[in-house]
Amino acid sequence: MAMMIRREPWAAMAQLQDEINRAFGSMEDPESSSATAEWIPAVDVREYADRFELLVDLPGVDPKSVEITLDNGVLSLGGERREAAARTSSSGESSAALQQRNERRLGRFHRRFVLPDTADADNVKASGRDGVLEVSIPKQAKAKPRRITVD
Repeated sequence: MAMMIRREPWAAMAQLQDEINRAFGSMEDPESSSATAEWIPAVDVREYADRFELLVDLPGVDPKSVEITLDNGVLSLGGERREAAARTSSSGESSAALQQRNERRLGRFHRRFVLPDTADADNVKASGRDGVLEVSIPKQAKAKPRRITVD
């Protein structure tokens, strides 16, 4: 039985562009501190009828250590991922790695998001689990869609 596989030849270009943007930050935002960040976490941004949600990949970072600020409609996330402590053997002795390959970036990170006018900045909540920081930004009551009945 023959199977058809659909290929998206331009998907690789879009992915490359995303990686370049993440690596160098936005050239349109001169105040972005991504130029001083040592790595930039991946973020999914979702919009629901009642809220916005940011899902930030931060494996190896304690969610409580992430600095989250909101100033003049700009939500900023910042923190640091440090090298893991040396592992100890079952006999209690510290062991050094004989070989090492590091692919995870360490150091400071920073992301900024301009919130829309519909965001309720007074009720932003954040929680973290399994290496993902979830920031929930409710929409203002007047911004939520509502059904209007005709009399």
